[in-house]
Amino acid sequence: MPEKTIIPARTGAAFKVPSGATMRISTPSGTQVVDLFAFAAAAPRDEHLSMAHTRAALTRLTPRVGDTLTSSRRARMLTVVADSTPGVHDTLIAACDAYRYQELGVQGWHASCAENLERALEGVGLSVPFTPAPFNLFMNIPVREDGTLSFEEPVTGPGEYIEMRAEMDLIVVCSACPQDILSINKRNPTEAVFEVL
Repeated sequence: MPEKTIIPARTGAAFKVPSGATMRISTPSGTQVVDLFAFAAAAPRDEHLSMAHTRAALTRLTPRVGDTLTSSRRARMLTVVADSTPGVHDTLIAACDAYRYQELGVQGWHASCAENLERALEGVGLSVPFTPAPFNLFMNIPVREDGTLSFEEPVTGPGEYIEMRAEMDLIVVCSACPQDILSINKRNPTEAVFEVL
């Protein structure tokens, strides 16, 4: 029976995913972005999923089925094995944090993916010295011909998912992004679902 976890809107959760296991992340609403972070279980403070290294290895901005995402040590971490979505995900944008919400005019505290990462890792007895750039699942950031970026609503349908196989023992954190100022979650964060198949 698959292990299935509901990640409530605006929160995050950490999971231990053994090498060879396949995980599925889905968006029941079709409009929820999930910031995905991964760390080598053997050395979580030293090796993490790296979007910069992945883009260099793949020579494209967005991974496709069959592509492998790599670590900060250029090791194989996750392979995309299935994707029921249109394939629109983001590898460019940093996780939202307190400073981002200040930029957007928020006064006081606002939930963020950076804080969700920190809290989720604390829940499994870990911490990391910085927030890596996440693999932003279901996030629609078109790159225009002039090189500028745009924050748009997801094009994912309700219940669609992406599946990835762990290529090493991992600690994975998923954050149901709390962004409600920009349109990336249609300004209405909802839950996400994590499963180990």
